[in-house]
Amino acid sequence: MNDVVKECEQKMKQAVEATRHELMTLRTGKAAISFLEPVRVDYYGSKVPLNQVANLSVPDARMIVVSPWDPKQISTIEKAIREANLGFNPSNDGRVVRVPIPVLTEERRKELCKKAREIGEKGKVAIRHIRHEGRELLEKKEKDKAISEDDKKEGFEKIQKLHDKYIEEIDKSVEKKETDIMEV
Repeated sequence: MNDVVKECEQKMKQAVEATRHELMTLRTGKAAISFLEPVRVDYYGSKVPLNQVANLSVPDARMIVVSPWDPKQISTIEKAIREANLGFNPSNDGRVVRVPIPVLTEERRKELCKKAREIGEKGKVAIRHIRHEGRELLEKKEKDKAISEDDKKEGFEKIQKLHDKYIEEIDKSVEKKETDIMEV
């Protein structure tokens, strides 16, 4: 029974981390290096993440600065940021690429909050699915006489507690993201 509970907990942790990671990619009004995570640069014939060809920094709340390691790649990096369709308009001065972060409108903020709630709900569905799978495994083990009915009930309770804990973590992450988005 304990192995089923541990497996459920591991999967639930992964679901929470995946949800948090997806929430990180949502843009708030402040600049963050994570905005450029989806950008892939054509670097001598292969597509590589932007952070593998340049240093990324955030000098202020409205700007990301990309400093390429190879100055010849500056136009390729600028083009990759544009083509990633993230809503940014990068410019270069021959040494670095500056990516200004546009101010979010109230309407856009509300859309992003809605998207954050959708991401959170997707995470919660994953947690519920893991709980369901865990319960099915425990029922199968009881049916096969591998565990007793009391062990099954105890396992159900432990899985339910894990479910409640991780659902709450997702709710807190979504709430925090919404607060970040709505901050002006």
